[in-house]
Amino acid sequence: MTTFQWFTIANVFVLPFWALMIILPQWDWTRRILTSYLPFVGLALLYTALFAVVLTPESAKVLANPTLADIAQLFGQEQVAAAWVHFLVMDLFVGRWIYWEGQRTGAWTSHSLVLCLLVGPIGLLSHIMTAAVFERFSSTETVMAAED
Repeated sequence: MTTFQWFTIANVFVLPFWALMIILPQWDWTRRILTSYLPFVGLALLYTALFAVVLTPESAKVLANPTLADIAQLFGQEQVAAAWVHFLVMDLFVGRWIYWEGQRTGAWTSHSLVLCLLVGPIGLLSHIMTAAVFERFSSTETVMAAED
């Protein structure tokens, strides 16, 4: 298979997991599926294979002592597929954490998951902020209910 085909497969592979977390967060099958680490193992293995193929003495040198110009040059090549799979697996892992934190606390997560899918770190920041607001207001409601 070509690098382009693996790139396409990886992009499509993550979508059902994101869809389950965003659209059907309370569904029993969503919870069952997201208890597994298998999606991450599969993506990590694909990343490892792609990384092994693109790792050359030149790219190892760039990664050992990166400069912005060198990284930009690497990202301008087809080998960026390995880096993209890196983003996919890490964003999905963070998204899964956001999902489980929402399940644990009851905080709303759909907006943070969409942001994490599209722009990973912003989705994480969104969830951290949402969780803080949720905790603040849910603890206020608990105190008010206890006073009644």
